[in-house]
Amino acid sequence: MYFPLLAINFHLPLQDPVLVFCIVLFVILLAPLLMKKLRIPGIIGLILAGILLGHHGFNILEGDLLQKGNSINLFGTVGLLYIMFLAGLELNLNEFKKNQHKSILFGVFTFIFPFLIGLFVCEHILHLSLISAVLVASMFSTHTLVAYPIASRLRIIGNEAVAIAVGATIITDTVVLLILAVITGYAEGSITASFWVKLGVAIVLFVALIFLTFPAVGRWFFRHIPDDEVSHFMFVLGMVFLAGFMAEVAGVEAIIGAFMAGLALNRLIPHTSPLMNRLEFVGNALFIPFFLIGVGMLVDVHILFQGWESWLVAITLTASAFAGKFIAAFIAQKIFHYDAAQRGVIFGLTSAHAAATLAVILTGYKVGLVDEQILNGTIVLILFTCLVASFATETSGKKLAISEAQKTPEREEDRDVVMVAISNPQTIERLLDFALMLKVSDKANPLFTLSVIKDNEKASDEVLIRNRMLEEAVRRAAATNHRVQVVTRIDLNTVSGIARATKELMVTDLVLGWSSRKRTLEWIFGNTLGSLVQEVWQSVYVCNFVLPLNTARKIVVIVPRNAEYEIGFQQWVMKLKRISNEIGAQPLIYCTESSIPPLLNLLENVKPAVKPSFVVFEDMEDFLIASRDIGRDDWLWIVSARKGTLSHQPALDHLADKLNKHFLDQNFLVLYPGQRIFEERELAMRMDDLYAGGLPQPIETLERLTRRMRKLIKRKST
Repeated sequence: MYFPLLAINFHLPLQDPVLVFCIVLFVILLAPLLMKKLRIPGIIGLILAGILLGHHGFNILEGDLLQKGNSINLFGTVGLLYIMFLAGLELNLNEFKKNQHKSILFGVFTFIFPFLIGLFVCEHILHLSLISAVLVASMFSTHTLVAYPIASRLRIIGNEAVAIAVGATIITDTVVLLILAVITGYAEGSITASFWVKLGVAIVLFVALIFLTFPAVGRWFFRHIPDDEVSHFMFVLGMVFLAGFMAEVAGVEAIIGAFMAGLALNRLIPHTSPLMNRLEFVGNALFIPFFLIGVGMLVDVHILFQGWESWLVAITLTASAFAGKFIAAFIAQKIFHYDAAQRGVIFGLTSAHAAATLAVILTGYKVGLVDEQILNGTIVLILFTCLVASFATETSGKKLAISEAQKTPEREEDRDVVMVAISNPQTIERLLDFALMLKVSDKANPLFTLSVIKDNEKASDEVLIRNRMLEEAVRRAAATNHRVQVVTRIDLNTVSGIARATKELMVTDLVLGWSSRKRTLEWIFGNTLGSLVQEVWQSVYVCNFVLPLNTARKIVVIVPRNAEYEIGFQQWVMKLKRISNEIGAQPLIYCTESSIPPLLNLLENVKPAVKPSFVVFEDMEDFLIASRDIGRDDWLWIVSARKGTLSHQPALDHLADKLNKHFLDQNFLVLYPGQRIFEERELAMRMDDLYAGGLPQPIETLERLTRRMRKLIKRKST
């Protein structure tokens, strides 16, 4: 009888791919759990596991990051690129632009100080030649964002200290890798005028191709293949590795290309989207742990027992690397007025040496500029810097997260309850995407999806049909780690069903879909929507989404006169800020001159800041003038108003026809800002009584005639 198990080779290192993969997966599962019990960052557990499993440990697994063609190398390379890609993808570009001078200055600090210390140590203590000393000293200036997943888990990536540390990465690693290319060329005797020309042209072409073609290709892809989740994931992953390969062709390391791919695709992948959640999940669950295990496999603990010289080299290199990075973080803290927790996070993120450090030292070893002692000392440096960086980031990151949580949110609503009223299954996904952008991610309240069914003999069957339809809503939101609660109401009419649900669930934001059918339009805008916004005094968003929201280039906002005096003004501006940051589309706002100062105060002076553009716009009757600045890829917001409120104008009552005629083929929404329920309801009742008496129609006509007369007088005077 044949037993397949007997045919498996159990000699070390293990060769069977199924068993190897099984062991690695259990290590990824158990190592962080064990470290958590010991109150040690999980990253350290993965590195230590790599030491034990690798050929310098118990030799259980074959291969490491230096041996091409094995699974550890393949998945480890993917994990390294993933770390850099996620760092670029999660970077808040608006905050980065705002703090770009700080990032550049800190990038100079974190390059110069480690380099100068390393140059002195290599020449006067290790007695290396000048060219070898420059190579090893440049290695001290590099850093790998090994601890970035810790910062992401602690939700501190929006802090300015994290932003400048991530921004400095691209500066230091690029400069160091360029130095590596020059030194390698010098060692091989190929430094000529043509070398400099080729290197400069290749890098310029590479950067131009990344930032000019990647966003355009990404926008085209998401627009033409809007709802294929697997295709979206594979497209992004393919673009990351294409950028990495292009970087290698240009003469720099692939990690630079991955980081730039993250920056280029940043605006096309909202942080609350299912795609972003999948990218982070796959990276953190599989690829990044493989990279960390591979780093551990590089460490040869035996060199510590080869004599005092090995200890001297290892301790000297490690201490020099820590000293340079700490000095840079300390000076940045003093100049930028950061606290100790921010300094610790900066030091933790920039003190780990792995990817670029390996590239530098291995290249130097291959061309004969450094010996085996320097190579082994660097491997020990990688181990200790990764361990210390993880500890520093975890410890200081927790303190920073606590201090951030204790701060009173600036001009932010305490409650954030979003409900989506759904009737058309074809609009579910994009309405949910928009609702998730409206919702503050750290709030405990679920996202409600509402379906209102008319009370008749078919109501029971309709409930089952609607619930099955809303299962897709639950699945899509679950992909973003948000809770969704399905709500079904049976009522005599849609208005009362939505209004009752809004009151019962204490909703702050109501999202509705747009329908352009004439009978529905007359039904909604003639009675239903008008009745609904008088019944529901929370913020109401009526949305027409025909394109993916992440492809928007800018958000064009039409704001009526006196909008800044409405009670819901601050709330919708804060929502606009959040969505603008989420999709990376800057606002272009049409408003009166008197509305500009309060808008600027909220948009620029309250975090997260955005930089809007303004066009003076006095009369909603001239609404179509704004169409000149609205492109196919732009997202139109019209801030409307309920009758009887301060910003209401007669022209707002006729928006539906204009929108259906001119803007149906692009994304737009009509926003009714929130009001206080009780006091304004009394005013609304008085205004309804006034409307019932027949006075408003002549008043509206008189106001319209007055405006036209003013325009005629202005034209004649000019």
